Amino acid sequence: MSRATLADVAAAADVSVPTVSKVLSGKKHVSAATREKVLEAVRTLGYEALRPAGAPRVGLVDLLIDGLGSPWAQVLISGAERAAARWGFSLVITSSGRPDFDLRQWLGVLRKRGTDGIVLVLWRAGQEEVAAIQELLHVPLVLLDPVGRRDPRLSTVGATNWSGGVMAATHLLELGHTRIGFIGGPRDTQCTLDRHEGYLAAHRTFGIEPDPALTRFGDFLIGGGKERGGELLDLPDPPTAVFAGSDLQAAGVYQAAAERGIRVPGDLSVVGFDDAPLCETMSPALTTVRQPLGDMANEAIRLVADELSHPGESTGTRIELATSLVVRGSTTRCVS
Repeated sequence: MSRATLADVAAAADVSVPTVSKVLSGKKHVSAATREKVLEAVRTLGYEALRPAGAPRVGLVDLLIDGLGSPWAQVLISGAERAAARWGFSLVITSSGRPDFDLRQWLGVLRKRGTDGIVLVLWRAGQEEVAAIQELLHVPLVLLDPVGRRDPRLSTVGATNWSGGVMAATHLLELGHTRIGFIGGPRDTQCTLDRHEGYLAAHRTFGIEPDPALTRFGDFLIGGGKERGGELLDLPDPPTAVFAGSDLQAAGVYQAAAERGIRVPGDLSVVGFDDAPLCETMSPALTTVRQPLGDMANEAIRLVADELSHPGESTGTRIELATSLVVRGSTTRCVS
């Protein structure tokens, strides 16, 4: 007979999987009657909790991130390492971007050696991945800049992406640009949707109807920015400015413009998002929206520590840190 799962316990007790997880983790905000139903189902099914309440700490927090090579990731990891030391943890970093990465295998490693908490930075991850982690490990789980719609039962840390989109588009509109391209990441990422909504809101404020033909979605990488940027620049009526959803995408737009003999910012103004270290090295230096990546990492680790110290009290916390516009040399007044 196969081992009973968290979902089996939830079905037997007629409650949700997160409720079962709360009971098994010793968290608050569960009624006595519900708690007893869950424990009875656990006993009946013979479910074995892999991280029982009161399990000793191992001094480790795991950070699972899509890729390690991007400037964005390096800033975030550096912030997470400092935060882990501040809160008394060692940080274990794993890249899910490896071709051989297997989520279940990774969770098996964590089951054997233990972990005190997990921070997920997975812009491709969805509910299935999160559910798998909750199924196998009863530890604090924090999502950093998560994809999809926010689950109020999970703790998340992000930035004010909508405000950042407003600031980027407003800056370009104030420079006289009325045909502003938008290049975002995948459509199912909440940060992309928020940045696009901010871009649209800024246009509404100026009484300008943005041309839908100037919006593209793709990924957050240089190649995608180059491809989507090229599509915009090849339009019969191309944009005079582009707001890219990441600094890497903005770098790709630079490449597309250079291949077509288009000057930045003389012919095309460009705004990025993140304020990664590469912004200062680009020519011209990139105007961008800064999101405080180091502070975001610190807050994620702090939420893990808080939940370990006060089980249940931090679960479902949503933290958004302010973005700001950094004006450099890649934007100028529209002359067309």
